[in-house]
Amino acid sequence: MYHSSFWSFAAVMVLLLPARTVAQELEPGAYWPLPAKLNIATAVNSFNWGDVTFDTTTPIDEATSRINTTSLSFTRAFALAGRSANVGFAVPIVSGHIEGLYLGAPAEANRLGNGDPRLRVAMNLYGGPTMTPQQFASYQLRTIVGVSFTTAMPLGQYDSAKLVNIGLHRWSFKPEIGVARGFGPWVIEAMAGVWLFTDNPSFGGGRGRAQDPIFATQIHLTYRFSRSMWLAGDANFFRGGRTTIGGNKNLDLQKNSRIGATFSKGLDRHQSIRVALSAGAYTTIGNSFTQIAVAYNYAWVK
Repeated sequence: MYHSSFWSFAAVMVLLLPARTVAQELEPGAYWPLPAKLNIATAVNSFNWGDVTFDTTTPIDEATSRINTTSLSFTRAFALAGRSANVGFAVPIVSGHIEGLYLGAPAEANRLGNGDPRLRVAMNLYGGPTMTPQQFASYQLRTIVGVSFTTAMPLGQYDSAKLVNIGLHRWSFKPEIGVARGFGPWVIEAMAGVWLFTDNPSFGGGRGRAQDPIFATQIHLTYRFSRSMWLAGDANFFRGGRTTIGGNKNLDLQKNSRIGATFSKGLDRHQSIRVALSAGAYTTIGNSFTQIAVAYNYAWVK
């Protein structure tokens, strides 16, 4: 028997998952420069499975989830003040299944719909000059410093009359800085940023939901077999994100880290594929899951 009350508590997982996912990103090569006028169309499918951690005050035990996200994105590289820059826009489609024990009895919930789209603008401040495709072909990565600003817009599926939603019904912003250094075929990268959130005034029947900032860092070690094939080892750490619902602080402070690996291979001058696998390395809440993602890129200059 499935309890309707479980849908109320399941909302915690579905609503928080996108916020936690953004903090848990592992993105090697995020600040590598691109030639001006390069366009990249990307399709990514990622699948997450594992445990779900709820507030300790809720009567839910042994909760697990399976979340599949398909994201379509477009990135355009351009010149800005003589530096390499790019802008990207992504739209995710999310489907999820959650099951567990509510008051000792089995319960489950399902959702399918569009998530909150994201816009990211990035620029290389040092070591990434504007390049033509011909210049880029002979470019050797030394030291680069880049910055970016990401915005997640509250346009995902959300109905204030329902407690289970995919969209977050709030704005999210992430300023970040990244540094990379090349040593022959090796590249080491480090990134640091913070996710900032506006409030959701329509959470759980209008109680309102606020979330503290999440501070996130990443580090990557990449070996480049050739200009079109590389393998990276990835790790991150993120802290914060404690939520307040209806004026009451929840016991959901995140202090988590993940480790993984990413492989990228060019198929020809236009196409490439990327495969990534990651898992929780250290978890206080919401990080005990495994993720596998496969991406296809098609690039052209115009």
